[in-house]
Amino acid sequence: MEALIIVDVQNDFLPGGALAVPEGDAVVPVINRIAREFDLVVATQDWHPAGHESFASQHAGKSPGDVIDLHGLQQVLWPDHCVEHTPGASFAAGLDVALVHHVVRKGTDRSVDSYSGFFDNGHQNATGLEQYLRDRGVNRVVVCGLATDYCVKFTILDALQLGFEVTLVRDATRGVNLQEGDVDRALEQIYAAGGTILESRDL
Repeated sequence: MEALIIVDVQNDFLPGGALAVPEGDAVVPVINRIAREFDLVVATQDWHPAGHESFASQHAGKSPGDVIDLHGLQQVLWPDHCVEHTPGASFAAGLDVALVHHVVRKGTDRSVDSYSGFFDNGHQNATGLEQYLRDRGVNRVVVCGLATDYCVKFTILDALQLGFEVTLVRDATRGVNLQEGDVDRALEQIYAAGGTILESRDL
């Protein structure tokens, strides 16, 4: 059984959003097209409480992009984004949510970020995504969305660690590239960990 995982295609990650991913809106038509080919589609959604500790605004003298130690974990500080129940946290207007069977909300604990759709960044708490997939007999996941070098990458690495076969749809993802080359390095990590990287036309 195969499932499509759509990662964080939310307004704040699109052009004009609080944490815009360059060309983030370009993934939407590709995702809508491929999602129709899957019997099971899951979407993850960043869903932060106001004042989340990964926000630069919560740390005096710090700016987005700075890296701090947050409760023992290395944390990139971000602009306030995807705050629960705000328009920025909503799925992109163009995303065909009628194709989505299940939504996994993450980043809900104020004290720890959650890039992966499976666990928080400390791997202390699971989101329930693994159990949802196991209960439906899923052994292979196809991953797309935003952003390649953060939430997509960590979702894929966790999926591989959990024993799923994983394919990344390259043209259905875009990256932040906070540091030049971050996206290329993310793709190399995914490949080295056992992931497959394809274009949507080759699925």
